[in-house]
Amino acid sequence: MRMRERSLRQDPDLRKELALLARGCDFVLPSRFKKRLRAFQQGQAGVFVTVTSTGLSASGPKPSNEPVSTALSESIPKFYFPQGRPQANLNIDSLISKIEKIFSQFPNERATIEDMGQVAKACECPLYWKVPLFNSAGGDRTGFVSVHKFVAMWRKTLQTCHDDASKFVHLLAKPGCNYLEQDDFIPFLQDVVNSHAGLAFLKEAPDFHSRYITTVIQRIFYNVNRSWTGKITCSELRKSNFLQNVALLEQEEDVNQLTDFFSYEHFYVIYCKFWELDTDHDLYIDQKDLARHNDQAISHRMIERIFSGTVTRDRRVYKEGRLSYADFVWFLISEEDKKTDTSIEYWFRCMDMDGDGVLSMYELEYFYDEQCQKLEAMAIEPLSFEDCLCQMLDLVKPEVEGKITLRDIKKCKLSHIFFDTFFNIEKYLEHEQKDPFSLIREMETYGQEVSDWEKYAAEEYDILVAEEAANDQCNDEQDWMNLCLQYFNAALLSEQCGTKCSYTNSIRCILVFISTDFILLHLFFFCQCCTC
Repeated sequence: MRMRERSLRQDPDLRKELALLARGCDFVLPSRFKKRLRAFQQGQAGVFVTVTSTGLSASGPKPSNEPVSTALSESIPKFYFPQGRPQANLNIDSLISKIEKIFSQFPNERATIEDMGQVAKACECPLYWKVPLFNSAGGDRTGFVSVHKFVAMWRKTLQTCHDDASKFVHLLAKPGCNYLEQDDFIPFLQDVVNSHAGLAFLKEAPDFHSRYITTVIQRIFYNVNRSWTGKITCSELRKSNFLQNVALLEQEEDVNQLTDFFSYEHFYVIYCKFWELDTDHDLYIDQKDLARHNDQAISHRMIERIFSGTVTRDRRVYKEGRLSYADFVWFLISEEDKKTDTSIEYWFRCMDMDGDGVLSMYELEYFYDEQCQKLEAMAIEPLSFEDCLCQMLDLVKPEVEGKITLRDIKKCKLSHIFFDTFFNIEKYLEHEQKDPFSLIREMETYGQEVSDWEKYAAEEYDILVAEEAANDQCNDEQDWMNLCLQYFNAALLSEQCGTKCSYTNSIRCILVFISTDFILLHLFFFCQCCTC
């Protein structure tokens, strides 16, 4: 790496001289400008500064600018590797030979999507990289991949991408892009739905495929895209645990154990909560629908802020006043777990009404005022705003007095209490009734226990399953009652027929009552009649 000479535009002395020149006259002729510039450069080259006992002095010719030696340039090692640090012992030819050996087993040395699992393992990649590998080599267009196309693609990938994050982005991203957008994940996740054993039951419900995929994509961007740009970079992917979860898909048959991204139980909870609010089932909800969430626990002023577009990517949220299912995923996770960095940023953006990066006393009072109104409606005397403010400042301990920043809230480790105080009346009352010493225990065990979101999802899933089982039981009881009514009506018709046709044996009806969880009525009747 050779050190370059400093540009003239970046030379502070030259810029100062030119500024003085321009300030001294209204118009500078090009010839005069060039002459003055040349004189300045010669003057700079003719002297150099030396240090004497009396101070600085200029004397003698300035040493010539010689090229920096190779030894000096090599003493500064390269420290920036956007595509990962290259592996010194990587033998690309050996890996390619393994891949060619796998392709030789296929007809005409062509691999279909069903064969790509073996190819992925030969590439030393996780199993569920198979579709990204297949599509990157052109398999999505032809339905198969030849050995030559795949080897050329993979060799180029190995030469330019040196870690899993850069390889994954390279395989999934659109041509010319070095980041991943939401739709880039769809083919990859569709393959997970189609082939993972833990999601086999979804094959009978194709309508839920897109809902599950949407949920997983939103959770990926919620946890990985820390920049809120909607574009996942290699750096963000490296800092996350997403690729580790992708590798675990191959080993873990129960996707519910992968709670960060792929859990079906978590999807079920989110979708059921949205379905309860979406009364017309058009996959959009308005402010009135969202206000019904959790028995109207969220304040109306906060709901207005959510629909203002400050935390949503779709511009139609603000224009049309509708929240999509994808946006609801972000809302619900942020609402139930206010301790994560993303949720703290989510609610801070909502409360920072002027967008100056600081929560002012006016903004805090604006949200707390509605909380006071709700408490008074419940016949509960609220704290004055001054007392509440003192509590929150003691809780957060801002670096600058009277100004609460995002950094302050993240550092305090009690962000959930801070936010609930200003816009969630139900959770605010729960915090008020807790033992004060429990807050100390929460701070000591911060980040060590199961997350609030996982606790909520597990509890809600059990409740939903129990409700569904109760509904099935009621439906079974209703089915039995309908069947009994059919038998009873048939018996009446047979009795009428027996009267007209001189039955030799009368109708015999046997009522059998079986008591288990509820009473079932079985009506058996036997009818023998003579020929009319």
